[in-house]
Amino acid sequence: MRPALLDPLFADVTSIAGVGAKVAALLATLLVNPGSTVGPRVRDLVFHLPSSLVDRRKRGEIATAPDGTIVTLTVRIDRHQAPGRAAKSAPYRVYAHDETGEIALTYFRAQPQWMEKLLPVGETMLVSGKVEWFNGRPAMVHPDFVAPLAEAESLPLVEPVYPLTAGLTAKVLRKAVTGALERLPALPEWQDPSVTARQTFPTFADALQRLHNPADPIDLDPSAAALRRLAYDEFLAAQLALALSRQRIKKAKGRALLGDGQIRARILAALPFRLTEAQVGALAEIHADMAEDDRMLRLLQGDVGSGKTVVALLAMAAAAEAGAQSALLAPTEILARQHAAGLGPLCEAAGLSLTLLTGRDSGRARAEKLEAIASGRTDIVVGTHALFQDDVDYRDLGLVVVDEQHRFGVHQRLSLTRKGRQPDLLVMTATPIPRTLVLAAFGDMDVSRLTGKPAGRKPIATVAVPVERIGSVVERARQAIAAGEKLYWVCPLVEESEKSDLMAAQERYETLAAHLGADLVGLVHGQMKGEEKDAAMAAFKDGRTRLIVATTVIEVGVDVPDASIIVIEHAERFGLAQLHQLRGRVGRGDRPSSCVLLYRAPLGEVAKARLEVMRDTEDGFRIAEEDLKLRGEGDLLGTKQSGLPGFRIARIEHHGDLLEIARDDARLIIARDPELKSERGAALRLLLYLFGKDDAVRLLRAG
Repeated sequence: MRPALLDPLFADVTSIAGVGAKVAALLATLLVNPGSTVGPRVRDLVFHLPSSLVDRRKRGEIATAPDGTIVTLTVRIDRHQAPGRAAKSAPYRVYAHDETGEIALTYFRAQPQWMEKLLPVGETMLVSGKVEWFNGRPAMVHPDFVAPLAEAESLPLVEPVYPLTAGLTAKVLRKAVTGALERLPALPEWQDPSVTARQTFPTFADALQRLHNPADPIDLDPSAAALRRLAYDEFLAAQLALALSRQRIKKAKGRALLGDGQIRARILAALPFRLTEAQVGALAEIHADMAEDDRMLRLLQGDVGSGKTVVALLAMAAAAEAGAQSALLAPTEILARQHAAGLGPLCEAAGLSLTLLTGRDSGRARAEKLEAIASGRTDIVVGTHALFQDDVDYRDLGLVVVDEQHRFGVHQRLSLTRKGRQPDLLVMTATPIPRTLVLAAFGDMDVSRLTGKPAGRKPIATVAVPVERIGSVVERARQAIAAGEKLYWVCPLVEESEKSDLMAAQERYETLAAHLGADLVGLVHGQMKGEEKDAAMAAFKDGRTRLIVATTVIEVGVDVPDASIIVIEHAERFGLAQLHQLRGRVGRGDRPSSCVLLYRAPLGEVAKARLEVMRDTEDGFRIAEEDLKLRGEGDLLGTKQSGLPGFRIARIEHHGDLLEIARDDARLIIARDPELKSERGAALRLLLYLFGKDDAVRLLRAG
């Protein structure tokens, strides 16, 4: 049960004076994640922080007001210009002047009587808002604030500006936030006194008051104490939740999986290459974990093509030597099939039996596979989430390997390991994640990193080309196909939407098919059925088609070793991590490979920096760190679709230094007070609820 002390913060926003059903609906679009079944709460308003502030101390003059900045002007109202009846959608303009020039105060859908009352002709007024210059003439659209000079003295000189949504005014939101802050109960301090002293943190309540009532722009700075305090609270809640999940997984005793090395030796003998130093090191860590009684909880981070799958196979071979089964979980059916096809010959050479189980299996074929798994006739099961459905029974599941972990969150990590006798867990990601983000998402895990590429991987020449030169890119594609090469052509969206000018995959497919020959061009995108996707990829793999137009479904793991060119359209719209993932689809065979980044000018600063990084380096870890600097963690790896935490207040690019402190603090708390029963433990339970980590509290109750 949530502590009663928090009830005022978890009340519906309609409990605040002035917030009715209509305003609540607008607040829902602003404050609540899409798909949430719960409407906005008082807490959501408390955590909805200002993004900037209006500083009315900055008085200006019309002639010198800079374009795009908020200024406060003292002006005399000259005349009103209402739109004619024929042009109802035209704006209502009020012209005013000071000693330096004239300005138009512009309103849309304004009532003339109301306007004449608001801005009486001949009156000297104080107006505040953003000045914009058009053709040498200044205008202020919908001033934030208007008052006669005499009344203006009573106004706040500094006022916070909040992110808004269509239909919600700043005034209504501000009133609702003030009402929410009044509900804030007196909460006990959950932070360690040494941390608050060292970081000079204010209390939780003081930090919120300071952010919602800033006296100066510095109060809203990410490096200011108030914002850092709340960021640390959020990090600590997240790290505590991870530490509790780690405790839960570790508490259920594992077992030592010790093998004699025979099966591993057969696999190594069958490999057409030698393991890299990084692979040998990672395997040593994994095998040491597996030999312990405690359960393994390890993240294997490797760049695109660093050889993670071989490491996973050798871990599964060690489990088989100890008489246990392994499950390899892939995020998509295409990948599951690919893993099964790639690992099959090596398993055969080593005497291991492998079963592919997907949602598509049915009838007798599925029954036979389930029997092979339940009887222990199969050593390794490869598949999607279908591996963990209720009717799948393992004789003895000892190791679970999860591919592309950022698609699965902490709770999936727990559910995956409920099958079998507390199996070890090895999680792999080909998305190089910056160190701070690894802490944020995988604070409950030990980490191994595969750096460098296996022998034989070719460097990829990367060029950026403006979209105006697309004709020459298509011509180059024609020559490449004639020379026997294969190409990927990546588009960001599936079909042209009204909201976007992105070239649709469907349309690009049609134009390329017309230029290069319909029988040579294939298409694969996320809205196709599984069978259609598989058929399109198989035709490309077999060489029946030579160019495949794709959306980002090919981003993760699709393996066509003889594809040597990738064209990425609208490259400026992709994040660095995603561009790097896509580029990793080529350079896997023995041909020299290239990546063409097609962009639409003019490029913004961030897009320009992104394309430069792509040209400069193929080191995924460096790319990930640069991406974090350029974009912040919110977009990295598409947090919304992944198991990665999206933080509401904290910004990893600004507050990353606090993450490590939070992780160490969380682990120390759990070591000293595993049930959170002490006085501080009780306060920390409040923190978990406040930041939406209710699941972690349930873990405590479940023991």
